[in-house]
Amino acid sequence: MAEKKRKRVVILGAAGRDFHNFNTFFRDNPEYEVVAFTATQIPDIEGRVYPPELAGELYPNGIPIWSEDDLEKIIKEHDIDIVVFAYSDVSHEHVMHLASRAHSAGADFWLLGPKSTMIKSTKPVVAVTAVRTGCGKSQTSRKVAQLLQEMGYKVVAIRHPMPYGDLRKQIVQRFASYEDLDKHECTIEEREEYEPYIDRGMVVYAGVDYEKILREAEKEADIILWDGGNNDFPFYVPDLWIVVTDPHRPGHELKYHPGETNFRAADVIIINKIDTANRDDIQKVRESIEKVNPNAIVIDGASPLYVDKPELIKGKRVLVVEDGPTLTHGGMRYGAGYIAAKKFGAKEIIDPRPYAVGSIVDTYKKYNHLDVILPAMGYGAKQIKELEETINRADADVVVIGTPIDLRRVMKLNKPAVRVRYELEEIGEPKLRDILKEFVEKHVKKE
Repeated sequence: MAEKKRKRVVILGAAGRDFHNFNTFFRDNPEYEVVAFTATQIPDIEGRVYPPELAGELYPNGIPIWSEDDLEKIIKEHDIDIVVFAYSDVSHEHVMHLASRAHSAGADFWLLGPKSTMIKSTKPVVAVTAVRTGCGKSQTSRKVAQLLQEMGYKVVAIRHPMPYGDLRKQIVQRFASYEDLDKHECTIEEREEYEPYIDRGMVVYAGVDYEKILREAEKEADIILWDGGNNDFPFYVPDLWIVVTDPHRPGHELKYHPGETNFRAADVIIINKIDTANRDDIQKVRESIEKVNPNAIVIDGASPLYVDKPELIKGKRVLVVEDGPTLTHGGMRYGAGYIAAKKFGAKEIIDPRPYAVGSIVDTYKKYNHLDVILPAMGYGAKQIKELEETINRADADVVVIGTPIDLRRVMKLNKPAVRVRYELEEIGEPKLRDILKEFVEKHVKKE
């Protein structure tokens, strides 16, 4: 009897969900042969190889990572049977255009869901995800961690992957100190996510192989906190699923993938930024909840701003630097830094584009909705230097840093700077503390 031909697969990704889907569904599955990954969204991640150490016995040479731009060519030249979509924070229309490209070249088009990709933990899991990048996931995760710590539990955070360097060195990463950030050569994006946990004396894990990561984290945790990336759904089966929405982008909760998955599956939905959003837009989000997930617990939240030296902003020409992913694939035109600059009386918010260099110029070309805001792009040492040069070339009196970390930790600025911080505050009832208290009573075993 002839041996059954393995289905030939290409996985469309951005160095995160794609690797996880491979590890959980395809790696040891003899029915499929993953010919390649493709890459998009993040600069300079194609051209690498998913190494044999991660790819497993069926892939002794590893798996190449090519550009998504060449999808039709890849399908035809490599006789691809199945195209698997595996990245996040894109419109439903974007996903279906890729499906049409795959179908027109002759391949099937797949989306793997929670049953095929979620891993079950031996410890209770609280997951925090969002409907878009930039909703306020990070401050929500910090709040959840703080509340659980105050209840006396050891919380270990596991962050959605950002493996943009040497994948062999990033299989399992544990961060408990600033030295760990340097040791692992973290990008600005990684530092933005890990530093707040380190500041609170917590441990955070990340990497590439999330089964191995989970088993290590379980050894030192009472509770696992899944801190999601973009608007992806969790890699682990959640016992409590918290989803953050953004009334500055009403309707996006039903228009973006896989954010709508989160929105429909949530146990708790937080309507964040109520303090700065339009009342009609807040109501639109409430109507979406009522329409598709009326049983979810709804929390109203604010993200009040804290500026360390607001007097430096008043009457000055300022350069505003914001969280990169929120502005790029998150689609926002501004963030907390811009709001703070306006609130504290900046004379002018300068246009950074004339001062941009290198890949920062390319970022503005790709994301042409951006004008007076500088996204904190820093996916590698070269790009961090280009961001530093752009900031230092800018004709401004003060830099307003609206990123989750102080950029001065990773670059030298030639002008004064102020930090903008923001934390989640609940408005009215219910409170996260009460929901978490009920969660631990139900799921955490008493010693």
